[in-house]
Amino acid sequence: MARKPARMFRRIERPFTRKEYIDGVPGTRLRQFEMGNKTATFPVKVTLVAKEAVQIRDTALEAARIAANKFISRRVGSSNYFLKVRIYPHHVIREHKMAVGAGADRISQGMRKAFGKPVGLAARVFPGTKIISLWVKPESFDFAKEALKRASMKLPTPTTIVVEEGAEYLKGKV
Repeated sequence: MARKPARMFRRIERPFTRKEYIDGVPGTRLRQFEMGNKTATFPVKVTLVAKEAVQIRDTALEAARIAANKFISRRVGSSNYFLKVRIYPHHVIREHKMAVGAGADRISQGMRKAFGKPVGLAARVFPGTKIISLWVKPESFDFAKEALKRASMKLPTPTTIVVEEGAEYLKGKV
């Protein structure tokens, strides 16, 4: 059976996160949360911020991470940036599998508002939530903005790019 489109899971639902009580919860498809040079300090921080309340599936987060990481690593090199995915998909998405095809409307009338089986994970995001942050050097600032713009195209919510200059790094050096 084909997977349902992600737009079915966009709206915020009641959180369903207790995996120890749920049988058959799939693992998260988000493989890495931190990429690039984890030890160096970079003075410019660029962050992707959500504008609407929405649920972002783990597959969309993984696609956004890959898009941003691939672009920035090819442009500035793998040791000249640090990228971090700031949210984790805790919410278990459920789906009531129904029959599809010709004549299926007669078969699938029962069990309205059914609970469903776990099919994936999603992160609950509210307006102002930081989704992905990217630390770079000042000369790589334009590439960082473009990387986050490409990542935002993979996400189901409108986003904005916020620039913070050295919030964490400059505190200890002054």
